[in-house]
Amino acid sequence: MSGETTGYDASHLQVLEGWKAVRKRPGMYIGSSGERGLHNMVFEVADRAVNELLAGRASSVEVTLTPDGGVRVTDDGPGVPIDEAGSTGGPGLEALLTSMQSGAGPGGRDDVTLGFCGVGPFVVNALSRRMTAEVRREGIRWVQEYARGVAVTKISEAGTTTGSGITIAFWPDTDIFETAAFSFDTLAERFRELAFLNRALDILLIDRRQPGESRSARFWFPGGARDFVAFLDAETAAPIVTEAIAFEFEDPRMAGTAEVAFRWSGSHEERLRSFANSRPTIGGTHELGFRDGVTDAVNAFARERLLLAETDPRLDADWIGEGLTAVVSVKLDHPEFEGATHGVLGNPPVRTCMGQAVQEHLGTWLEGHPEQAAVLVGRVQRARQH
Repeated sequence: MSGETTGYDASHLQVLEGWKAVRKRPGMYIGSSGERGLHNMVFEVADRAVNELLAGRASSVEVTLTPDGGVRVTDDGPGVPIDEAGSTGGPGLEALLTSMQSGAGPGGRDDVTLGFCGVGPFVVNALSRRMTAEVRREGIRWVQEYARGVAVTKISEAGTTTGSGITIAFWPDTDIFETAAFSFDTLAERFRELAFLNRALDILLIDRRQPGESRSARFWFPGGARDFVAFLDAETAAPIVTEAIAFEFEDPRMAGTAEVAFRWSGSHEERLRSFANSRPTIGGTHELGFRDGVTDAVNAFARERLLLAETDPRLDADWIGEGLTAVVSVKLDHPEFEGATHGVLGNPPVRTCMGQAVQEHLGTWLEGHPEQAAVLVGRVQRARQH
C-alpha cells in the first residue's frame, strides 16, 4: 500500500527528544509511572552519590524525605564541575542534569547501578515539577533550579562553603505519577541490600515528612554477606549450623570476584538471594554453581563418613536446600544477562568457578565440624524420606 493511497508519509512521524521523550514515555526510563517508577527516581539520583563513595571520593550519602513531598540526596564528594564541558573529565552540572547518562546495563565490577537502567538524574529532572542542585566546590556554593527538565535559573554563586559535595533535591510531577508518596520501607530495603553487598557503603535514610515524628536508619554492614544472612535469619527457627559459612574469592576465569555466605536453620523454607554486580537476580550461572557446590560437598562428606551407603542415591539439591539461607553475590568485569530485565546471569564460567569454590569451602567446614555436619546430613535424609 503506497503513501499516496494512505495519506501517510514522513510528515506524520512524531520525533521526540530530550525531556519531551522522557515525559511522553516515562516507563521506558524508570520502569513505570506507579510506585516502582517513583522509587526508581530516588535510586537514579542516589546512583551517582553511591558510586562516588565506593570510588573513595566521598565518605557518606544522605537521603532525606522532606515535609513538602520532595527528596534530597547529599554526598560529601568533590562535587561536579560547574562548566558545561567538565574540565576534570566528568560532566558539568548542566550536562549532568540535562543529558542522558551512559544508560542501560552495569559497568565494571566496581560500579553499582541502583535504578531501573542507570540513566541518571536527567530523567528525574524531566519527570519532576521542580529540581534544585547545589554544588559545593573549591570553597564556593553554586545553585541552579529546574522545572520539568527546563532550567528556570542560571547557575549562580550562593556564598562560600568549607565543605564539598553535591545536593540534588526533586519533587515528582503529579501529572506523571499515580502517587507521589514515597515508602520509607521500600527505599530502606534497597539501600540496606546495597550496604550488605558493598561493605564500604554508608547510607543514612531520613524521613522528615511528619512533624515531630522524624525517623532514620543507617545502613553500614562491615560483615557483608555474613551480616546479610543473619538479617534474613533473624526470625527463623534455631540454626542447625550455628554460624554462617562465609568466604570470598577471585577467579580470572570468570573475570570477577564473589562473596558467599550461608547456613541451615530449623526452618523448612529455602531462602537463596543472589546478585550480580549488586543487582538482584532470579537465577543464573552463579546460583547453579552454588547449588552444584553445596550438593557435591554434602554428598562427598556423607559417603566418606558412611552416613550414606555406596548403593544409596545421591542426596538431591532440593532436600539439601531445606532450611538453607544463602547470599550469593558476584561482581564481574563483563556481566552477561539473559533478557532485558537483567534478572538471570548468563556467564558460563561463573558456574564452574562458583561450584568449585563452594565445594572446597563447604567441604573443609564439614570436615572441621563433624557433629553439626552429621546433624545436617540426618536432616537431609529425613527430608528425602518425606
